[in-house]
Amino acid sequence: MSSKRKITVAYGDGIGPEIMKATLNILEAAGAQLEYDVIEIGEQVYLKGITSGMEPKSFASLRETKVFLKSPITTPQGGGFKSLNVTTRKSFGLFANVRPCKAYSPFIKTHFPKTDLVIIRENEEDLYAGIEHRQTQEVYQTLKLISQPGSEKIIRYAFEYARKYGRKKVTCMTKDNIMKLADGLFHKTFDEIAKEYPDIQKDHKIIDIGSALIAERPEIFDVIVTLNLYGDIISDIAAQVTGSVGLGGSANVGEEVAMFEAIHGSAPDIAGMDIANPSGLLNGAIMMLVHIGQPEIAEKISNAWMKTLEDGIHTADIYQEGISSKKVGTQEFAQAIIERLGQTPVNMSPATFDKSSTAPLSIKLKPAKKEKKELIGVDVFIDWDEDNRNPNTIGEKLRKADANGLKLHLITNRGVKVFPEGMPETFCTDHWRCRFKTADQSVITHADVLELLKQIKDLGFDFIKTEHLYAFDGVRGYSLAQGE
Repeated sequence: MSSKRKITVAYGDGIGPEIMKATLNILEAAGAQLEYDVIEIGEQVYLKGITSGMEPKSFASLRETKVFLKSPITTPQGGGFKSLNVTTRKSFGLFANVRPCKAYSPFIKTHFPKTDLVIIRENEEDLYAGIEHRQTQEVYQTLKLISQPGSEKIIRYAFEYARKYGRKKVTCMTKDNIMKLADGLFHKTFDEIAKEYPDIQKDHKIIDIGSALIAERPEIFDVIVTLNLYGDIISDIAAQVTGSVGLGGSANVGEEVAMFEAIHGSAPDIAGMDIANPSGLLNGAIMMLVHIGQPEIAEKISNAWMKTLEDGIHTADIYQEGISSKKVGTQEFAQAIIERLGQTPVNMSPATFDKSSTAPLSIKLKPAKKEKKELIGVDVFIDWDEDNRNPNTIGEKLRKADANGLKLHLITNRGVKVFPEGMPETFCTDHWRCRFKTADQSVITHADVLELLKQIKDLGFDFIKTEHLYAFDGVRGYSLAQGE
């Protein structure tokens, strides 16, 4: 290799500087062709009043290098501080979070020695959009946003990843038995895209049983693709059942920029003690080397790391009497890996990475068909806490509203129908969804909605939000209420 690749490096907080030092020493000893633009992130930046945890000049560094090797950080307690990871993912479009979870038994204790799976998590949408509102004294709202392009990107990435790395099966996990529109879109998109990859098996699991299976039989999975929150949860489950969260590396990949890190936190309680395991960050760095086209170096480091595990040279978090031969600190562990560069493991399968194409995965979206969108109703959400919250009282009053035939259809409370003909046992909060439609479900206008809201106000009600009810090419684009 004739020229070095410039990357952005952040030492982070807590144990971050120690594990970054160890990792960079290994990379340099292995012959990685890198130069570093070191930036400051995390706690000290937050305390300067920069709520993102990263200064503007650091964002400029990422725009230039497009590769970020990042140690964990500490976010100060209290409100107003944004997640640096979420900010970076969204600012640079890092739509795919990739977390390999592999067992290294018996050298790392696990009940599932055959586990070798990869979780590919959508990284920009879902509840992590962070759009929340307090709407009444009792009720808070978080918006879950799922887009068709976002779903297509991550699902195509999962299948392309499986094909590139010789994986045999992709499993989709959703909760579309409950969230039939949002999670349903993800599942439907998965089924459509899977047809384009006949060489790869596909299946779907509801997220609750899928999570249970990861905890009980993780060896049945190969590649898992899922939504943001589910992926966050099952990634830690999978890492834990394979032996240690401290070993896991993570890639956050976009069309131009990629960030590589350990999946664990900054562990300030052991900072400066030279006992932290650098394996998580090192495994993230190995993924980085493959991403930037240095797979041979990635193989050399990965094999030396596994040989070190086989030789029983372990940090305190993975030390086992009878298996481990020596308990070492952070830097001594790194030195042991350096001494084994060029060696391969005997009991574990040596690492091999695809060298035929070192270009990062490129995802192209198919043009979306434009559908006819028609407004056919409106849900008006009302804050009401009178008459012992009797649904019949609010319902009979709202029946007086009529905007060109736009009339009350039903009322729900926390999604359960309470008017008309609700169940007296249903507990009601002060937050009411009032659905208005015309008798023949004909198309309405924004002017009709504004007139309706004026009438609701004149009836003495506090409306707090609305959701328009649309049909797309004649297909209902909203969920039915229970009992509707």
